[in-house]
Amino acid sequence: MRSALKPTPESDTGEEGQGSILDQPKAVWAVAFACVVAFMGLGLVDPILPALASQLRATSSQVELVFTSYFLVTGMAMIVTGVVSSRLGHKTTLLTGLALIVVFSALAGLSGSIGGIVGFRAGWGLGNALFIATALAVIVELSSAGTERAVILHEAALGLGISVGPLLGGFLGDISWRGPFFGVAVLMTIGFIATFVLLPSIPTAERKSSILDPIRALEHCGLLTLGLTALCYNLGFFTLLAYTPFPLRLDAHGLGLVFFGWGVMLAITSVFLAPRLQARFGTLPTMYAMLALLALDLALMGFGVDSRVVLAVAVIVGGAFLGVNNTLITTAVLQAAPGERPVASAAYSFIRFVGGGATPFVAGLLAEVFSPGIPFYVGAVSVALSILVLISGRAYLQKI
Repeated sequence: MRSALKPTPESDTGEEGQGSILDQPKAVWAVAFACVVAFMGLGLVDPILPALASQLRATSSQVELVFTSYFLVTGMAMIVTGVVSSRLGHKTTLLTGLALIVVFSALAGLSGSIGGIVGFRAGWGLGNALFIATALAVIVELSSAGTERAVILHEAALGLGISVGPLLGGFLGDISWRGPFFGVAVLMTIGFIATFVLLPSIPTAERKSSILDPIRALEHCGLLTLGLTALCYNLGFFTLLAYTPFPLRLDAHGLGLVFFGWGVMLAITSVFLAPRLQARFGTLPTMYAMLALLALDLALMGFGVDSRVVLAVAVIVGGAFLGVNNTLITTAVLQAAPGERPVASAAYSFIRFVGGGATPFVAGLLAEVFSPGIPFYVGAVSVALSILVLISGRAYLQKI
């Protein structure tokens, strides 16, 4: 299979190119900026979850559907992203995804019910899928610094967006719970303009992708192993991200500060710590360690669920483990999977988003039925299970 963007030898082998990570074409920076804005949109909503529950008279599990609908639709839409991008081209697909996010985030801000917000977040998830599945492939293929550094740049954009998003969301959420949704619409409009102006037209693929390509890609045992690892790992990740605002019992500004610290740790470790640990200990051993530390962190959150200090510190420290692991597993997916990168990325994201999408709702339900600490314990067990999955498939991951 051939991609519309021809990979460089460094990209194929996973070896670093000769250029600096900062020495990138303008097109790469345009997409990276759009990534910052896109992931800023995710973090913007986090600080207002308790406010949505109180002002719209909804339970925590009902409010968690705001995340669940987003993640589930994002995952399911991944199956068709390759079909769309191979026919419309990468630039048009990116712009379509950004436009959908603008429209549905604005509609969510205008909504007056939790059901309406959940529905509009589903449309937001569709736009997110079209954007993120294509953005990573474009950054990797157009980067002048090789696959590993391109992934680090992508993860840095992700971390920067996630870190700044809650801070801005906390500020806007203090004004009104509608503020973060309108904030996303404005920021996505900026990202749309930057991508439209700076990203050149990219030829469509010579081979038109089929909707079955991501499913067939999962026949590769290495990719399937990484997808199932990410599925179990995301059960813990999404619990930390979407459920923690409720037991923390802070206002929008306080939640924004806590998750700002989390995002800063994620960004710093993904850029500076991940490549050093990988070079010294190897990809798989480092992933084992980060997953184990994340599982322990979640277990500690369950044990100390009544302490705001314990939860806040654990959230921020957890960002370090997530930053390293996100970078390594994303690099591993691009290196281990055969064929076109967008197809591999879509298949991997389909498993992790669809499988983990129900986590926020289930976490809220577990807290309502049992106790506030139970979701964290379940998340810890799920992350521990991801280590066993990764170990069981290590024979198929010799290339990483």
